[in-house]
Amino acid sequence: MKPSEFFNSMTSSCVHSRWIMRVSGAALLAFAFTFCGCLSRPPLNKQTYAFSVPTLVATNGTGGDRVLGIRSLQIASPFDGRSLVYRTGEFSYQRDPYAEFLSSPAELLITPVSGLLRGSGCFSAVVQPGSAVKPDTLIEISINRLYGDIRKPGNPGAVLAVQVTFLDTTNGLPGRVILQQNYSRQIPISSTTPAALMEGWNQALVAIFAEVTSDFRRQEIAGQRHEDRGSN
Repeated sequence: MKPSEFFNSMTSSCVHSRWIMRVSGAALLAFAFTFCGCLSRPPLNKQTYAFSVPTLVATNGTGGDRVLGIRSLQIASPFDGRSLVYRTGEFSYQRDPYAEFLSSPAELLITPVSGLLRGSGCFSAVVQPGSAVKPDTLIEISINRLYGDIRKPGNPGAVLAVQVTFLDTTNGLPGRVILQQNYSRQIPISSTTPAALMEGWNQALVAIFAEVTSDFRRQEIAGQRHEDRGSN
């Protein structure tokens, strides 16, 4: 090979190598910017929700003579956490990582449930655990289902299922069962958003406890009639 040919070959090789290094460096730099950009992308903000407190409507006449105490309000797992839960399949559920209750749902439900029971006119007062007022009737509340049902596309629903147990009380101790019943509602909602789900749950809560207090009143009337027949 002539010296001039050897020089030209080496020069071309060096230029080609520098071109490859520049392209590789640019590609590596672009990857680094892309990767770092993904890491530096701001996370979605979590949103927090609470059940609405019902507006109490004055009932006609005086309320019942009973003082009702909320003995317990429990929520079954896996619905007792702060994240909102959606049912996605027959046996599958999913927690929403960006929507959660302001505190535990059991704590949040105490106030609206107390308001619904108080506004029913069935009781002279509704007290919570630790109150200085001693109840003569107790209620135990178990929330067995609390989720958004999104199994059917275009037809989401807010699901709430409750078991309530009313008990007579003597000296603060629970006695005979007055009423034990299961209630459930599935309210159609406009979308699968957390706000729509909360609105559906609030509607279900109002509907369920309207039925609860109606059943309690009916049971009280039936019990009173039974006592009247026994005394005659």
